[in-house]
Amino acid sequence: MRIFVTGGAGFIGSQYVRALLSGELPGADGARVTVLDKLGHGSNTANLGPVAEHPAFRFVHGDICDAELVDEAVRGHDVIVHFAAESHVDRSIDDARPFVTANVLGTQVLLDAARRHGVGRFVHVSTDEVYGSIPQGRGTEAQPLAPNSPYARRRRVPICWCCPRTGPMGWTSSSPGARTITVLIRIRKVIPLFVTNLLRGRQVPLYGEGGNVREWLHVADHCLAVQLVLRGGRPGHVYNVGGGTELTNRELTGRLLESCGAGWDRVEPVADRLGHDQRYSLDMTKIRNELGFAPQQSFETGLKATVEWYRENTSWWDR
Repeated sequence: MRIFVTGGAGFIGSQYVRALLSGELPGADGARVTVLDKLGHGSNTANLGPVAEHPAFRFVHGDICDAELVDEAVRGHDVIVHFAAESHVDRSIDDARPFVTANVLGTQVLLDAARRHGVGRFVHVSTDEVYGSIPQGRGTEAQPLAPNSPYARRRRVPICWCCPRTGPMGWTSSSPGARTITVLIRIRKVIPLFVTNLLRGRQVPLYGEGGNVREWLHVADHCLAVQLVLRGGRPGHVYNVGGGTELTNRELTGRLLESCGAGWDRVEPVADRLGHDQRYSLDMTKIRNELGFAPQQSFETGLKATVEWYRENTSWWDR
């Protein structure tokens, strides 16, 4: 299988590529992987260092909005797994234009290329923020979309939707001829920001009272969910990917302080941000029943391993 991965030098995409080429994911035997990444603020070629010399790996430096480059790079592939996107709510509020360009127009460029070259499968990884705030219960795939930021509005097109993730190295419209599946994944930077600040002896910012609730999943489990959707997801369907562990931002901060040996005197309360949804929570019944997905790593184990990775790899992030 020839797999084309956009945004493959980012946090989630690089984990997926490394897992593919190391044989950690089901159905990945013999896979050949091409990564397309423009190496923007969320990407790092060091993330792909472990597979850079792998004979089945190829890297293309470029932008998903470059139609000519994308058309040539996509040719000959069986599958597209689309991670590339502009991310982070605060940045989208400051300037929404890059989000429209990359997350909407860039996705359309990919879909057009998939149609022209007969790509059989298109998995779009997106965010749970498209549902807006969930006051109670859990958001299902049938729930109306209610995004509350430019970032979330520009990520509402396709099919695999996920909650925030822990792990190292963190920083729809469908096309005829391509089976499009979306996985929602939300990339949050609070854990790497807090951990690296605490390890440097710096303060960490906590929005408002810290009462906003988020659900957490380890990045390796997210990649497993993407692979299961790639292999067995129904064309045109959305699959929620949640972690099952819900914490307020204050509760998460407490766990990070404890893991880094720091106290609450290192926390600096800051004004709450605009469009700050109170709670995200995903119903995973569909992906569990149809594809057999269940998280393999507990939040506690994943968080401990994540903190230890940052502690032991300061040369990667302390620049």
